[in-house]
Amino acid sequence: MNTFDSTNRPLNSNTGAAIVGSGTGDGPGPNVMAADTLTGNKLFTSDHQEIGKISEIMLDVRDGRIAYAVLSSGSFFGMGGKLHAIPWNALILDTDEKCFRLDVTSDRVKNAPAFDKEHWPAMADEQWGSSLHKYYNRQPYWLGSRDVAGTLPPEPQGAFVDHEKDRNKP
Repeated sequence: MNTFDSTNRPLNSNTGAAIVGSGTGDGPGPNVMAADTLTGNKLFTSDHQEIGKISEIMLDVRDGRIAYAVLSSGSFFGMGGKLHAIPWNALILDTDEKCFRLDVTSDRVKNAPAFDKEHWPAMADEQWGSSLHKYYNRQPYWLGSRDVAGTLPPEPQGAFVDHEKDRNKP
């Protein structure tokens, strides 16, 4: 098993999970993957403890980003376990071990805000999200830059603009 060195965390954007390992495997991964190929992956902490599995990947539908992974821990046949929302940008995908890693201790995760499958938090609430990101020492994903050099300006709502025609003007 590879050991995870938290002092040498790979660089990543403010909004995405980091990727470590040499494995690319079959298919499109690891940069673009189907969400269901990641659910069920184990999560290991910086003290090398397996603390559960990713049960859900939560999308910010309006902004087209992954917001959180939901960690399921302590359940027995799906009963009585705690769920933890983990900011997506706090995770590290290990392609060699086919798992996620988190740069915090297992005790830190055990003491994190939790919920059960019948009482989910309002994940779109910025106050809740800011508090969670602060707990994991991460910048909230919605504060990350979405501007990319050379992109086209946003379209007016309900209008179609032919940019190809505009580019060909002298």
